[in-house]
Amino acid sequence: MNDSAPDEYDSPWKEAVERYFPEFMAFYFPAAANQIDWRQAYTFLDQELRAVVRDATLGKRFVDKLVQVTLLDGAEQWVYVHIEVQGARQAGFAKRMFTYNYRIFDRYDRPVASLAVLADEHPDWKPDRFGYSLLGSETSIRFPVAKITDYRDQLENLLTQPNPFAMVTAAHILTQQTRGDDDVRFQAKWRLIRLLYERGWDKQRIIDLFQVIDWMMRLPKELERQLWQNIHELEEDGKMRYISSVERIGMERGMEKGMEKGMEKAEQNTLRRQIIRRFKTLPAWAEQRIEQAGQAELEQWLDNIIDAPTLEAVFESDNSMH
Repeated sequence: MNDSAPDEYDSPWKEAVERYFPEFMAFYFPAAANQIDWRQAYTFLDQELRAVVRDATLGKRFVDKLVQVTLLDGAEQWVYVHIEVQGARQAGFAKRMFTYNYRIFDRYDRPVASLAVLADEHPDWKPDRFGYSLLGSETSIRFPVAKITDYRDQLENLLTQPNPFAMVTAAHILTQQTRGDDDVRFQAKWRLIRLLYERGWDKQRIIDLFQVIDWMMRLPKELERQLWQNIHELEEDGKMRYISSVERIGMERGMEKGMEKGMEKAEQNTLRRQIIRRFKTLPAWAEQRIEQAGQAELEQWLDNIIDAPTLEAVFESDNSMH
């Protein structure tokens, strides 16, 4: 039996989407990706999505992203990406896609393209629409859906593709297939890591994708130690210092802390952008408060800025604004 921790998908999926969004779109939604001008910057609208989610009473959010992109015709448009990462069919999934779409449209008066990735293990479950009709009135939505199970019989092909999301998809499939068998999972994980080096990717991409694979494919401590020994020998033979250049103890003990710091930095940048957009200025005192704030404060201030009448009010407690 597998005694390691339960498999985790949420965080690695979210980080992979953020780091490699053009590749994500090209892999799962090539028709949509071909209409986007990737020479132009794209922006993750975390604050705008936060406002919609804060108003919704829909339970767990799973993995979702709202992104502003520029199309080939020069128009700036919004894309909502929802990833159903849990290994079970979600009864309210299609309705949730409908609800998020109209909430975004209602709040911001902007059309939004809704896209979904389903990572459950049921190949025949592929809801791609929701709607209703009453007394001659019809309301509905249809949205593109990518299913991880559609790639199960393409595993070997995935391992030869240059797109990093081919590797992420393969890791997800192998995580499902090796659940309960640590030895088989060890071999699968070791194979994926060797492929990272054979791909000829730059150091940062190798480290990023290793962290995704490492997070997905949990192993018991003994097999983890063997894996790190294998990685060390591989890097010694190839005269490379990529993964093992990140100290093992630091990765094991500092991963959670490092993620929290990364989240804080992202929240800080989002808050700065929203303040400048809303109040046209970011004075030194506000910058200092942002720099010194913790995660909870940043989240509170990001909520405050939605309705705050002044810049000073952004930094007040929630209770003091009412």
